[in-house]
Amino acid sequence: MATNGTNSTKDAGKVFLIWGGEGWVAGHLKELLQQQKEKVFTTTVRMENREAVMAELERVKPTHVLNCAGCTGRPNVDWCEDNKEQVIRSNVIGTLNLTDCCFLKNVHCTVFATGCIYAYDSKHPPGGEGYLEADPANFGGSYYSATKSKVEELMTTYSNCLILRLRMPVSDDLHPRSFVTKISKYDRVVNIPNSNTILHDLLPCAILLASAGDTGIYNFTNPGAISHNEVLALFKKHVRPDFEWKNFSEAEQSKILKAGRSNCELNSDKLAKRMKDFGVEVKDVHTAYDECFQRMKSNGVK
Repeated sequence: MATNGTNSTKDAGKVFLIWGGEGWVAGHLKELLQQQKEKVFTTTVRMENREAVMAELERVKPTHVLNCAGCTGRPNVDWCEDNKEQVIRSNVIGTLNLTDCCFLKNVHCTVFATGCIYAYDSKHPPGGEGYLEADPANFGGSYYSATKSKVEELMTTYSNCLILRLRMPVSDDLHPRSFVTKISKYDRVVNIPNSNTILHDLLPCAILLASAGDTGIYNFTNPGAISHNEVLALFKKHVRPDFEWKNFSEAEQSKILKAGRSNCELNSDKLAKRMKDFGVEVKDVHTAYDECFQRMKSNGVK
């Protein structure tokens, strides 16, 4: 059952219901909405349970659902290779079911999806042209990514659905799910430029887009791409001066992984242009990371 996350003083309008309410991104969204004095609820009802989903929507009567639920695997996406039925049940059946139920209830549904459905190729090399929202997915090297690209294609049918493609999300702390936390704990890292999502910058944008009723797909990343070494160098500069790391190649990395990993740059021009309508500038990924690590340092993160 949903729990109320605020004692909002707003008397009319929007009601937000966050699916996957105990998760990392969900927690950040809940906090932001509370700060904005919005009426917000969270729920952990399983997305694939149609009767329970419909009952939750009827009970809370949201105007906006923010879907942060899904199966990414623990400790990483390699888990999905051995648990394919569970991945389908959550990431495909569940995601579609929740979107469909919202459609029937005339509720706007924002899905926090992934941009890990692409890989660099001859047309989109590192440092070159980034993938656009309309480009067909070309990465199926992991079962997780394969299910995500398929369900995204189906979700675009729904007129109530906003799809936000996050990549390697980062928070202002060292939460276990944060990309920075992960690579700072690896024995060795590859050094490949990638698009990243700095949550401090972009989650407020998600609320703006949902509130405005936007639909369709947005590449939900800070403009540009940044390599693992560049990220860790900034981490060392601002947060942990004695930090050291080692690199290895993609070929060496593949020997210790069950599933492949997506490496790509997404073109986020569409997001940046839309945010200008709200008077918001989306900072480039290098600037966003620098400021993120400065906030970490100010907050005593080590």
